Amino acid sequence: MNVIDPTEIDLQEETVVRINRVAKVVAGGRRFRFNALVAIGDKNGHVGLGHGKANEVLSAISKAKEDAKKNLFRIPLIKGTVPHKIIGKFGASRVMLKPASPGTGIIAGSVVRALVEQAGITDILTKRFGSNNPNNVVRATEVALKGLQDPVSVAMRRGITISKIFK
Repeated sequence: MNVIDPTEIDLQEETVVRINRVAKVVAGGRRFRFNALVAIGDKNGHVGLGHGKANEVLSAISKAKEDAKKNLFRIPLIKGTVPHKIIGKFGASRVMLKPASPGTGIIAGSVVRALVEQAGITDILTKRFGSNNPNNVVRATEVALKGLQDPVSVAMRRGITISKIFK
């Protein structure tokens, strides 16, 4: 898999997928820490997902954003949608991504929506199966997006023309 240099990509914004508060009980009371899950992207086929932990929310978000920059990957897009149907699995969660015709929009839950919007997908149908744990759902979506194959590379690998793939 290609490593993408974050300095080459114009990362427009980040989407905070989830913030989780964790409490540790000590003699004086409770100590709170925060976990943040952040998706970043350029809305043009590059997307990354990061996880950060800190004593404050803003610090956790900034750590997650730096982690997401280290985990950037590229996905193939065809007319604003994914090239084919795929199911991503992570833990007990499964996420199905299915191409949609132009004008459909993003039919997805909030966790999946965050990742596909940052990737630049404008039309997609999704369905979540199994666990609804946001960490596992977003990782299953990441697995599905990483598993997408470009029609041109599939055609070259099979030794056929691109028009035969779409038949």
